[in-house]
Amino acid sequence: MIRVLSSLVVIFSITTLYAQSPTGEVPKLVVAITIDQLRGDYLEMFKHTFGQKGFNRLLSGGLVYNNLNYNFPKPDKASSITTIYTGANPSYHGITAENKYVISLNREESSFFDNNYLGNFTSDKRSPLPIKVSTITDELKIASGGLSEVYAFAPDASQALASGGHAASGAFWIEDATGKWATTTFYKNKQPIVDQQNRSDQSLTNTIGSLTWRPANDIAHYKAFPYTQNRYNFQHRFNTDKADYIRLFKQSPFVNKEVTDMAIMMLESGGLGKRTNPDFLALTFYAGNFEKALDQNYSLEIQDTYWRLDRELERLLDVIEATVGIRNTLIFVVSTGYFKEQEVIPDGIVTTGGDFYPDRSQALLNMYLMALYGREQWVKTYYNNQIFFDSKLLEDLKIDMAEFQQKAAEFLVQSAGVQDVITTHQMLHGAYNENIQFYRNGYYKGISGDLFLEIQPGWRIIDWQNPDYRVRENAVMSPVIFFGSDIKPQRIDRTIDATEVVPSVAYRLRIRAPNAAKGKILPELF
Repeated sequence: MIRVLSSLVVIFSITTLYAQSPTGEVPKLVVAITIDQLRGDYLEMFKHTFGQKGFNRLLSGGLVYNNLNYNFPKPDKASSITTIYTGANPSYHGITAENKYVISLNREESSFFDNNYLGNFTSDKRSPLPIKVSTITDELKIASGGLSEVYAFAPDASQALASGGHAASGAFWIEDATGKWATTTFYKNKQPIVDQQNRSDQSLTNTIGSLTWRPANDIAHYKAFPYTQNRYNFQHRFNTDKADYIRLFKQSPFVNKEVTDMAIMMLESGGLGKRTNPDFLALTFYAGNFEKALDQNYSLEIQDTYWRLDRELERLLDVIEATVGIRNTLIFVVSTGYFKEQEVIPDGIVTTGGDFYPDRSQALLNMYLMALYGREQWVKTYYNNQIFFDSKLLEDLKIDMAEFQQKAAEFLVQSAGVQDVITTHQMLHGAYNENIQFYRNGYYKGISGDLFLEIQPGWRIIDWQNPDYRVRENAVMSPVIFFGSDIKPQRIDRTIDATEVVPSVAYRLRIRAPNAAKGKILPELF
């Protein structure tokens, strides 16, 4: 009897598994939507303003993971998107931040700078070669023998290059000086649709001067923040006579319309999803703050940004349905896992913390090291919460690097506002703990510094890189949504790791995961 019951349990388990598993059809098109600074709590707070065919359609009809974790320090638009598309942390893929400090040249430069390639519609020199491992788009190109088409469109170069990868048919971004869709000569294929748009009357170059950002909705509907102080019909113009007008434009919801417009042109005219092999369209949108908002903490602008983004997603989904079919398309939406805001503290309120001046700490540390090791310039620079030493000087003088780093760390950790100091020796050779591993995941040799400083929450870092930046360690809900091809609607409360997304997409495409991807396939996608 027990054997019979056991057999029945096995039969029912297998039957249930097959009932839940996908049919095995490979999607004809993957549409990867990365939304920079998307917050899950904002989706909940603003959903009463959304229609039924954008965010609400994805949330009700998709496989929704409530939260995604990036397991390394200070993710930004470059490091987070590269992590998504490689399935690996910066310690493997090499993109530790939007910019990096080059000690040999004593200057900051883009993490994607490549002097070997010129730009099209830009003077910037960029390529995806600084990504040290393969991406999901690379693997699709390899699997299809180069026949799959892969295109990426994003506001910024780092986003486009990270999502397009090394083998893309084209990766395009909005050029900071002219507003044209730019790319790099690294990619050999021309895309007539992009060239036509750049030369048309509808190019952003020709239209941006006439754009004014006003509330698209009655501000009475923007009531998610009961603490909003400035309830006003805001108005922001993108004056072409100002040097930073395109930078500000990229912080507005209008940049999302530009990305959607190009995606729709590609879907309607580019033949995506119409070939034997699957194609891949990578899109990056913006859902962060606008720095000119009068009330940075609780702005009407951020609510209007989400309202407009909801309409752009509706437009995009409608065109996907009309051209390829939602059931033939695998769509995934992922957040970059961070949120930038300038904290506004009312006059008269005294908070904990204080001001941390990196240049002063750097100077004091160098004086301390002079007293120990001699009168040399031991510290090269402070950059992005890291201290860089003159490694060649240490090598020439045969000074033990591990001991040198440890003494420097012991000195710095006594500074007001410093929570902890992690040395590269600890990360690479020291005793393991979760905090050290966390920093190790964000370290790449030859790019990262020698010491990582963890500044206490509430302290304001005052330097040229982040003027008036106050440290916050709040958790940000970062949703992930899978929608379309054979996806069963479900909401999952557990937190997943950013490195688990593309191995799961690769499984659905029946291709290899990127070569540094160690994340598990999400069981709900089996």
